[in-house]
Amino acid sequence: MADPAASARMTRKILRRSPVADRSSALHAGAWWLWALGLATAASRTTNPLLLALLTGVAGYVVAARRTDAPWARSYGAFFKLGLAVIVIRLVFAVILGSPIPGTHTVLTLPEIPLPEWARGVRIGGRVTAEGLLFALADGMKLATLLICVGAANALANPARLLKSLPGALYEAGVAVVVAMTFAPNLVADVQRLRAARRLRGRPDRGLKALLQVGLPVLEGALERSVALAAAMDARGYGRTAQVPPAVRRTTSALTLGGLLGVCAGTYGLLADTGAGYGAPVLIAGLAAALAGLWLGGRRSVRTRYRPDRWGARAWLVSASGTAVAALMIWAGDYAPTALHPPAVPLAAPELPVWPAVSVLLGLLPAFVAPVASREGHRRSGGGGLPAAAAEDEPRSLPFPKPGASPRTPTPEETPK
Repeated sequence: MADPAASARMTRKILRRSPVADRSSALHAGAWWLWALGLATAASRTTNPLLLALLTGVAGYVVAARRTDAPWARSYGAFFKLGLAVIVIRLVFAVILGSPIPGTHTVLTLPEIPLPEWARGVRIGGRVTAEGLLFALADGMKLATLLICVGAANALANPARLLKSLPGALYEAGVAVVVAMTFAPNLVADVQRLRAARRLRGRPDRGLKALLQVGLPVLEGALERSVALAAAMDARGYGRTAQVPPAVRRTTSALTLGGLLGVCAGTYGLLADTGAGYGAPVLIAGLAAALAGLWLGGRRSVRTRYRPDRWGARAWLVSASGTAVAALMIWAGDYAPTALHPPAVPLAAPELPVWPAVSVLLGLLPAFVAPVASREGHRRSGGGGLPAAAAEDEPRSLPFPKPGASPRTPTPEETPK
């Protein structure tokens, strides 16, 4: 018979050696967002359905390999379904309202509704061509891929830890963004829980009537969370700021506003088909001005950080993989523009370019270098507590004997190490 104490020691050694992330080695939440934004930038540079499908597959594989059981990690499926809905809506609009792409391959002909003279150029119904449907499919997949990349970041990055890493000047705005981003996953979890409860009671969980009966408890739960969140924020001194000189406030506002405008202009130049030449310098200058403004604005914040997250080597690798995918896709627009934007006319099957596809595969790097988050730790703490490896270090209380019982010696499993 094996010694229980030896088995407990062996279990702790295995937990320490396993690639499970604890609080000190967990990946920085900002690295996941930089990786996802890099994939989204790459998706905005192409309308090739094969490359867009490859980007979606890369994001989905990384999410499946590195997400946890936390509530926000379940939102990826909702974003994926939203992307599919965007594609369907884009195709429906192309069928009903027509497409600006002329075509010769007629798929079907709908009854056309005559419109007045002032609506020239707009039609409802008429001839639907295969070229127009292919153009609408590529356009819808582009927007759907952007949504899926954002959903991947939302499923992988802990919103609370991302909020903790924000500069002091953005703390209030970050709270609003984090609350808004976590609202949808909580609604999805509430709907799933209520539908399961209705099935257990033998009631239908589908249809308009069931949706209306589920909607009221979901709304009630959302209001209760809002009231509890407002009370918690007020109890923690949310909104209190320190006094700073007026000159510092004006300088902070000018730098922050000018920097954000520069970031928007530079980002637009990088994402647009033309303007990559001036986009990078304007973006760098805007980032420098915005960071200076945020540094000055942080003097108004009186909050402190407890055990701040570190930006380690793995965070650099994850963020660099997304940046490399975006940079290589922008560069591919110079040497292979036709492969990234295949024409809908004449009608032809899209081809998968080799080097852009290889650059997209660099986005799989986080699936191998990012630490594996502990699913057991999230189940123990309700989705937001310590991982399993860190939970082993928490002190455990010994069981007290019942009144009138004789004291006994604790077993090796009950003795804290």
